[in-house]
Amino acid sequence: MAAKRPAPSKGGRSQVLPWAIAGVAGVSLIAVLVTGRTSAPRHPDPRPNAQEAAAAVMPPSFFASDPRVMRAYQVAREIPDMLDGLYCYCECKEHLGHRSLLTCYNSQHGAGCDVCIGEAEMAYDMVKQGRALADIRTAIDLANAR
Repeated sequence: MAAKRPAPSKGGRSQVLPWAIAGVAGVSLIAVLVTGRTSAPRHPDPRPNAQEAAAAVMPPSFFASDPRVMRAYQVAREIPDMLDGLYCYCECKEHLGHRSLLTCYNSQHGAGCDVCIGEAEMAYDMVKQGRALADIRTAIDLANAR
């Protein structure tokens, strides 16, 4: 003789549904958080002609009214090979098509972006300390960890 199933309790399915939805939402949230933290942007390889690319950097004197901005444009002209090997965390690559941090200084974009300026300052300070591009990339990645 087959055992009879107990009759479902009143509202049994409606009690399971919220838990199922919450479980799916929780798993989805965890997946988004985990993938968001592990997918670091890729730094570009510096171009062999990065020194020549520095000619496209806007003149620092154009920004004489703001010493910090003017200095960032000077840095772009002084260490273009380093800036050309750095991803810019303001995400201008995705939104403006910039190739590297160096590209930010070919227009006025770098002047209005604290992320661009901060990365250029950090790179310059580390170059003066004799640090390599790999060290600078690591420091910038850590400074911009989300």
